[in-house]
Amino acid sequence: MSNKQRYFRCFDGCRTAAVNSTTPLFRSYSASTQLLQQTPTLGQYDNPSRYLTPHPSNNITPHIASLVGRDLHLRPSHPIGIIRSKIQEYFISLSQSTQTNYEIFDAEDPIVTAQQCFDDLLIRPDHPGRAPSDTYYVTDSTLLRTHTSAHQSQHLRSGVDAFLCSGDVYRRDEIDATHYPAFHQMEGVKLIDPTVVCGENDISGEEWLKSPECQQVQDDLKLTLEGLMDHLFGPTTQKRWNDDYFPFTQPSFELEIMYEGEWLEVLGCGVIHEDVLQLSNRGDRRGWAFGLGLERLAMILFKIPDIRLFWTQDERFHSQFKEGCIVEFQPYSKYPPVFKDIAFWTSTIKESDDEKSVKEFVENDFFDLVRSTAGDLAERIELIDSFTHPKTGRSSRCYRISYRSMDRSLTNEEIDELQFKLRDLCPSLGCELR
Repeated sequence: MSNKQRYFRCFDGCRTAAVNSTTPLFRSYSASTQLLQQTPTLGQYDNPSRYLTPHPSNNITPHIASLVGRDLHLRPSHPIGIIRSKIQEYFISLSQSTQTNYEIFDAEDPIVTAQQCFDDLLIRPDHPGRAPSDTYYVTDSTLLRTHTSAHQSQHLRSGVDAFLCSGDVYRRDEIDATHYPAFHQMEGVKLIDPTVVCGENDISGEEWLKSPECQQVQDDLKLTLEGLMDHLFGPTTQKRWNDDYFPFTQPSFELEIMYEGEWLEVLGCGVIHEDVLQLSNRGDRRGWAFGLGLERLAMILFKIPDIRLFWTQDERFHSQFKEGCIVEFQPYSKYPPVFKDIAFWTSTIKESDDEKSVKEFVENDFFDLVRSTAGDLAERIELIDSFTHPKTGRSSRCYRISYRSMDRSLTNEEIDELQFKLRDLCPSLGCELR
């Protein structure tokens, strides 16, 4: 199943993409006065015990808990913080030309309710994105937000008409250079002036979708986001729009740009679904929303090849960046990887007095087990072999794990120790080692 299918298609469903290029890139900008902004405190949610609870539904690992509260998006000289500020600068500049003041929320609690994250956004109860195999739950009804759209309803209910909300989000995911269980998003929402487009006009459903008013909202959305791309990539940047699907917008779109010879998806967006506005007590209004991944844009603009680098403490990384400047990342080391294979039966049959039961293997559970064992030393996991035994019907998988440090050379002995620990833990997933 693809990422887009598995992740209930939140706005940055394509996640991140590494970009390799030797073309130098440098841009700088001056900071603008930020309007209506919170005063966030770095590290205010840095409390692992808050996320590692004894609740039976809790599936948060110590590795994940250690990432919460790092607030990379609030660090002015970090690539994530630089991109966030750059985008906010653009929307603040619109206050003069469009008379729209975007309130800025950068410090929302990463723990949200299932109601906020899913129900208020029309994400159905049986959607796979709500499963513990995809989402980190604190309790059965609270979780680490999987997207910044989780804050949309609360801000709309509070009476805010236009806002930007950025923060760290969490999803259980595969392991490679462009996927990480913690990353950063920005959500943008704008309700159109009710004297221009009003929700209380007895137009709904297909009639609304075909109406000139709906087209007005689309036009305003696309004009705004095309301007954002010009602000980030330059005014001559080629852009194209594709139809898309998100549960909480209708119609929905994705925006692509031509960058160094290829089309790259940079964000998802759409007209806010009528039912979402009703659930937010704003059924009398119409508007649009977008979402984008800050890592995705940072990897493109700074040419950062591995998403783990954003989380490194190595000064050789951090010393390359300063507030307000976009510069091309210069690799400072390339240590060799250490490869280890692990093979197991993925279905273990347990017999009781009157029945047989099989514990289903979930691949994301295995990925999370590797992360909790090896942390950021796990660079990539590849499925190199799988088969089903013709007589027993049991399935087997063999994975190759690439261990690599970005800061030093690894020894075979220390990786063997991690691998043995991983092997000891695999039976907890219902696997039987081969």
